[in-house]
Amino acid sequence: MTVYGVHAGLQQTSTDELRTLWRRIEDLGFGWISIWDHFYSATAGDGAESLEAVATHAALACDTQRVRCGSLVYSVGYRHPAVLANAICTIDQLSAGRAELGLGAGWSQVEYDAYGIPFPPIGTRMDQLEEAIQCVRGLLRDEVTDFDGRWFQLREARCEPRPVQADLPIWVGGQGERRTLRIAARWADGWNAPFVAPETFAHKRGVLHAHCADAGRDPAELRIAVNVGLAWTEESLRQQFGGLADFVRPGVLTGSEEEVLDRVGQYVDAGADQVNLALRAPFDVDALEQFSESLALPV
Repeated sequence: MTVYGVHAGLQQTSTDELRTLWRRIEDLGFGWISIWDHFYSATAGDGAESLEAVATHAALACDTQRVRCGSLVYSVGYRHPAVLANAICTIDQLSAGRAELGLGAGWSQVEYDAYGIPFPPIGTRMDQLEEAIQCVRGLLRDEVTDFDGRWFQLREARCEPRPVQADLPIWVGGQGERRTLRIAARWADGWNAPFVAPETFAHKRGVLHAHCADAGRDPAELRIAVNVGLAWTEESLRQQFGGLADFVRPGVLTGSEEEVLDRVGQYVDAGADQVNLALRAPFDVDALEQFSESLALPV
């Protein structure tokens, strides 16, 4: 069964607005809510107003009762994987076993530069991602973890108290066919791609499956999700995505109800186990309600 979720951006909003939104999303029958990991706005760096990810992830866990509480995705460059693993264990406790962890290599250089955080070349960031996901996976699933990488080292490391979930799901986000999808195929429980057209999504899924074959892994073990925008009007698209509007347009649901439902069906046919509506303030709750009613989500 396809899961429908909402990926609610943390920029240019307030905690009160988000908490009200989360509760409404849950009431509308969605099965997933996720946060992102940015210090500045994710609209081409055109503002610094964005809530911090770990704290907001914890608030999401506390303010909801049923939905999966995800993160798409934590940047590997912002926190040591052991620090992040401990945070996620606590969030899983707060949510009574509903937390999910997403990891990515990071891309918004303006944030790194502003805070003096090193922003190495993409090859190095991918190396860091591949090491970090192994560290996190060990800490979340094994009693004791040792790891000796170039970027991260663990020595008889423990992460206690343990998460509620014995196999807390770990996602990788991104579209790179050579490294990102290979890392997902080897180490992740799920893969997420944002703002791609259905045909592109289908192609990427095929590449992921090829990497799974190389790793000797059944691709059915991985959940596959796509993040798409929802903008019934051009004005809404511009308000939500600013300078990125044209870039994300191939992955935005728009038009009539029939057109939106047909587009969702194309993603499902392309292999999506999960479709997340990636929304940014100003949040259009009426649009969410219309989407929920169109799909007859269970409430």
